[in-house]
This record gives sequence, C-alpha cells and structure tokens, in this order.
Amino acid sequence: MRARHKPWADDYLKEQTTYVELNPPLYKGKWQSRFNENQPIHIEIGAGKGQFITGMAKQSPNVNFIAIEVVKSIIVSAVQKVVEQEPDNVKLINFDAKDLRDIFSENEVDCIYLNFSDPWPKNKHEKRRLTYAAFLEQYQHVLKPGGELVLKTDNKGLFEYSLVSFSKFGLVLDEVTLDLHALNESTNVMTEYEEKFAAKGQPIYRCRAKFPNE
Repeated sequence: MRARHKPWADDYLKEQTTYVELNPPLYKGKWQSRFNENQPIHIEIGAGKGQFITGMAKQSPNVNFIAIEVVKSIIVSAVQKVVEQEPDNVKLINFDAKDLRDIFSENEVDCIYLNFSDPWPKNKHEKRRLTYAAFLEQYQHVLKPGGELVLKTDNKGLFEYSLVSFSKFGLVLDEVTLDLHALNESTNVMTEYEEKFAAKGQPIYRCRAKFPNE
C-alpha cells in the first residue's frame, strides 16, 4: 500500500496519546494498563486505514484491540477514524513489527489478525511473508494457549503457501474458507482492500488456526 507523504503525520500522532502508543516496548507485558477494562487482547498486524479495527471495536466492545501499522502516512488515517468514533477499546502503534516479542510478553495476546498482508510472491522473499515459520514462532510466543490466528487474503498463492506453512508448524486449522463472502457472514468486518476486491468479484480466502497446546 502506497500513500502520499503527510508531513504533518508525526506531530499529529504525538498529539493523540489517548489512542496512539508512541513507545510500545514500554508496555510489554502491561498492555492491559492502557485500557479501561481488563479484556482479551486482539492485535491486527498491518492496520491500513483502520476500517477493520474500528469496525471490530464497535462489534466487540468486550475485546481490547491493538492495531499495528508501520507506514506513518497510512496509520494517521486509522487514528483519525478512531479519534472520530472515540472507542475506549482501541490503541494504535506506528511500529515495524519485525518481532512481536519486542512489544508483547509471552501469552499476552488472545488473537492475531493478518489482513491482506503483502504476499511477497518471489521465492527469494519468502522470509518476509507474515506466515513464514519465523513469524509463526513469534505468534506462538505471544499468543495464549488456545489463542487464534486469523488470515484473510485475496492472494491465492499466499493462502496456499500459508496453509502449508501452518501445517508444517503444527497448527490446527479450525477453518479454511475459499470464498468468504459466499458465506454471507454478518459478523465479517471488511477491510478497505476487502471491499475493493469483493466489488470486483474476487474471492476472499480466510483461515482460522490455533497452535497446539503443549
């Protein structure tokens, strides 16, 4: 996702400390203290412009959501949505989540969403895919036993790769859906990308997986 440079983004994020955490490693193991209620923590890696996270926060007020987005000029749009809607169960992080263990402690997270991640289709870029084994190790560490990993994508190649990667790692697949919108699932919250692709008739793939309890 490319976005026009916003020179005001840095100052804007610094002004929105109610919703934006500027020093995420400081709250490793203490994220519940950033919310009004002690509730399950769900995180989205690659929040984009915030349509998914704000929709989920409204739909599930009994969950605390943390959205992570590395591109500053994109996350400001998500922050603007959150500031406008004023949910008390959303925080946003402008952070390069190369290793979630830098900002979350073991068993601190209940669910991780990977929505329309960059597929990195070239073989030489395999290690950059968010469903590569090294990333799965991170997810397993920060997720609670029985925690869930939810992948949505329009990219068939990434989806097939991810299913194989999950299987090799020993994840339990609770759901594999090859055409999500054919289910007419009323609880599905769409991202900006999802709306765009669905409008073109493109199938959306979804997988729900859990790491085995050891």
